[in-house]
Amino acid sequence: MKIPFENVSKIHRAKVRGIRNIPSLEEYLEGIRQFHFGGTCYVNNYYLNLLLNHLKYKVKLGAADILVDGAPPNGHMVNMVTVDGREAIVDVGFGAPFWYPIPSDSPIDVTIQLGPERYVLKPKDDAGRNRFELYRDGQLKHGYLLKPSPKQVNDFAEVIARSYGDDAPFLNSLVLIRFYRDRSVILRNHTLTEFYGSESRTFTLATKEDIIITVERRFGIPAHIVKEVINSMGELKAFES
Repeated sequence: MKIPFENVSKIHRAKVRGIRNIPSLEEYLEGIRQFHFGGTCYVNNYYLNLLLNHLKYKVKLGAADILVDGAPPNGHMVNMVTVDGREAIVDVGFGAPFWYPIPSDSPIDVTIQLGPERYVLKPKDDAGRNRFELYRDGQLKHGYLLKPSPKQVNDFAEVIARSYGDDAPFLNSLVLIRFYRDRSVILRNHTLTEFYGSESRTFTLATKEDIIITVERRFGIPAHIVKEVINSMGELKAFES
């Protein structure tokens, strides 16, 4: 609820400030405090991993392949936490309503519903891999295949570098997602969607100014930063997220 999934901060660092790597812990925390930033998976899940380690949880980083054509291997970072002998997926970097640790050893599908979106975790396959699938309006859109081998953050260096390339999806489309106890707010480029339980409302933001105002009001990110980001991007490109 406090730290959103968002790529405004990523685009601002890359295209406005010319910095193409993940922020330090100090910069990440300052961004949360001062600008209401969050991050994408490599930031949110990595720094949650450091926090869980600091709190003495048994936690490891996991790598997952995004189920989208052309996506690089190990394109998603996930936390795997073991409590009382059971391993669970803890993922705050997928822009999904994963409110609680999701057991990875369930023998049946685990389903999480949010309005027209349905997230399904499949039981492990023979290679020990979990598959998450996202269905929107009943159609499979994308997901990820989580592999069991533990990783270090350096194992993601190549895919993180690719995520800052000029044609990288998250540098050319705007995605902000925040979940509350009773609702959620999702902005994808010009489309704002609000979920209240099983109900949803969708609005089209016709102009860049509409986007700037909406991001400031709904996510708290200052308008001048959003304006710099929007002006640096050109035409917003559609991106499945």
